[in-house]
Amino acid sequence: TRHRRLSEDRAISRTRYAFNSLRRKPSRSGQSNRTMKLATWNVNSLKVRLPQVLDWLAANPVDVLCLQETKQQDSDFPQAELQAIGYHAVFSGQKDSNGVAILSREPASDVQTGIPDFADEQKRVIAATFGDIRVVCVYVPNGQSVDSDKYQYKLAWLTALRDWLKQELTRYPKLVLLGDYNIAPEDRDVYDPIAWQGNVLVSEPERQQFKNIVRLGLHDSFRLFEQAEKSYSWWDYRMVAFRRNHGLRIDHILVSEPLVAQCKSCAIDKAPRKLERPSDHTPVVVEL
Repeated sequence: TRHRRLSEDRAISRTRYAFNSLRRKPSRSGQSNRTMKLATWNVNSLKVRLPQVLDWLAANPVDVLCLQETKQQDSDFPQAELQAIGYHAVFSGQKDSNGVAILSREPASDVQTGIPDFADEQKRVIAATFGDIRVVCVYVPNGQSVDSDKYQYKLAWLTALRDWLKQELTRYPKLVLLGDYNIAPEDRDVYDPIAWQGNVLVSEPERQQFKNIVRLGLHDSFRLFEQAEKSYSWWDYRMVAFRRNHGLRIDHILVSEPLVAQCKSCAIDKAPRKLERPSDHTPVVVEL
């Protein structure tokens, strides 16, 4: 146990070092620049990953953290633990699968769960407003395989999401769409595009759906900046994929046009993926 704790402490220290550039810097006048940091992380079970989430927030006190695959019914959500470190939470969950949440330094307003007018028992969407910024947290269906009913459900779900977002953007011009999209938008977001060609997560219909959402006036914040090649946010647990960097970039933060000029940085934090019993995803952070 002591060895594991020391290992996790070292990983957290690396996280703190890697994100020094994202911290608020004082202006020349001596006053702090007002910035907002938002992150997304598919934790693949909040019950299992709660200690890692708490440690990560202690090292990286973002203003908003969107979680996916919490896999907890609402009655089991760890509100007390999060309140103890200064975070509010709104959430929509179900037992053993799906589930989304938004953790925030300030209380949320105008909370919306689910996609209006789209009948769906799966808990995949939650939205809230912070100041003049609308935050939408999504867990896009995986799709299983391109010849499955789940794939058709995914495409229909994405169409419904786009239609709703179009309305949201008229009400909230400053909008950030964060989450696990289960789509790698381009070949450079896939470690082996040839091996993955035509498969779920990279198929052309899925990529077209991603483009359709972007065409609403959204921008992939990660691609607003120069990034290292082979930058990914998800690695399969099998085949030592993380150590070999056989990953995909499927966790995204899209920002609306009015926020592009305010976007200061966007980065993938790989440190949590190095911990014992990690999620197969790792956080992505944007600073406005």
